[in-house]
Amino acid sequence: MIWWGAAALAVALLQGDDLVAERIHIRLETSARSFADSAVLFGFYVRRSFRPAWSNEHGPNRLADELVEAIGRADLDGLDPATYHIAQIRTALIGVRGDAATGRSSDPDRLAELDLLLSDAFLLYGSHLLAGRVDPETLQPQWRANPRAADLPTVLEDALASRKIARALQRLAPTQEGYRRLRDALARERAIAESGGWPTLPEAETLERGDSSSVVATLRERLRREGDLESPGNDPDRDVFDEAVEQAVKHFQTRHGLDADGMVNAPTRAELNVSADDRVEQLRLNLERWRWLPQDLGRRRILVNIAAYELQVVEDEEVVLSMRVVVGRRYKRTPIFSDTVRYIVLNPYWHVPRSIAVEDLLPKIQHDPSYLERFGMQLVDTVGRDPQAIDPDSVDWSGVTADNFHYRINQEPGRLNALGRIKFVFPNRYDIYLHDTPSHELFEQAQRDFSHGCIRVEKPLDLAAYLMKRGSRWNREAMARALDEGTERTIYLPRPLPIHLLYWTAWADDDGTIQFRPDINKADHPLALALEGKQKN
Repeated sequence: MIWWGAAALAVALLQGDDLVAERIHIRLETSARSFADSAVLFGFYVRRSFRPAWSNEHGPNRLADELVEAIGRADLDGLDPATYHIAQIRTALIGVRGDAATGRSSDPDRLAELDLLLSDAFLLYGSHLLAGRVDPETLQPQWRANPRAADLPTVLEDALASRKIARALQRLAPTQEGYRRLRDALARERAIAESGGWPTLPEAETLERGDSSSVVATLRERLRREGDLESPGNDPDRDVFDEAVEQAVKHFQTRHGLDADGMVNAPTRAELNVSADDRVEQLRLNLERWRWLPQDLGRRRILVNIAAYELQVVEDEEVVLSMRVVVGRRYKRTPIFSDTVRYIVLNPYWHVPRSIAVEDLLPKIQHDPSYLERFGMQLVDTVGRDPQAIDPDSVDWSGVTADNFHYRINQEPGRLNALGRIKFVFPNRYDIYLHDTPSHELFEQAQRDFSHGCIRVEKPLDLAAYLMKRGSRWNREAMARALDEGTERTIYLPRPLPIHLLYWTAWADDDGTIQFRPDINKADHPLALALEGKQKN
């Protein structure tokens, strides 16, 4: 009798499992579109002959609870747990377990629905950790992502087999230290926001060292909340703008890309009055941008943060060279993408793009016919099979327009050349490169978006020397001699180097210091809407 009872129970359980599998199959066949990625979900269940993944003879297993807990922590990565069916899953779990508690058999349809919700949640959450929730090219055509890839159904199968759901999801997120630091920064900033944020400063005249007023006390509290000021809250001189406050203001200004003069002027006050909730949102958006980057950034790499106007060379996670840069204006935005620097051009010619020739140079030439000669530029008539260099004085510039401009303009190497003396090339579809500039005074500006899209670098010879330092006869001295000769020369890198053009309006330094920058390209708001599943206005 005992053996017969066990066998009957096994048959009944098998039939129950088959019933759930049948319901899963039917649900996928009839209404798969209600799930995030029906093709991937269907493929996952085909591999397992539609057998349930998250339940056994006792009902939903502990892995279902582990997934719910993992989804509940999605906000730590700047993602919304609600995106991953968490409310529906919890409701379904309560219903199924309620049936078991009262001795009723669970409805196969209810078990099937729960199983599908859990699997879809894992696959969807995993895909967002792996490659981001938003495709940046849908927001800005000149933003090219390099998404990491993985066979997510296999990842889920392995997670179920190893019984390590949370760990499998964690491994899908970016593994770089920069992402981890930003994730930690989000948690810290969110804690400040949840505790009430910080006070705002009233409109007032510029505050500086030596001033005394109640506004200074408010300033002190504001600076304390984010850790810029470490003085105690019961400071008897809290109304006095002393040296400690001045240093704290300078620290704050440095963290926000402002001139660190220690005075609270209008730009500094505006940054101080950005709310904690808005700073949380800024961190969340930049975590998403991290998820658009390739898996391997390179042991040695160049990073250019457009929003910070900064270039860094990183080697073994250490910054070995940094410099200021000038980037594209808002209407001539520098594209965002990853590529590889392959060669350097010393004393480059500048072959002026037609758009610049027509939009920028033509009005200057019409105003001053000697402009081309003064700046060492050659005019080429492109009409006919054999383009010829011509004398600019032979052209009636008053009748030239964008429509009938059939010329090419080249600028010879020299001290006035717009590319300076060195050009760094990473061939790409945007024709973007790094280059020197004769206008070095622009690097002293706090806001440095003056270019037509290419990136001007502050220390071109330092960068060239680093790129050539191994496996090449072209050391710093050899390149300096070649530059003095004034002849264009192309030098290939002994080891091509990855370069990543980034747009980070928030990040965390190695020591955890949180940095914020203005959204110069107005890219944050469209991304925020997209993350919320809303359309741009």
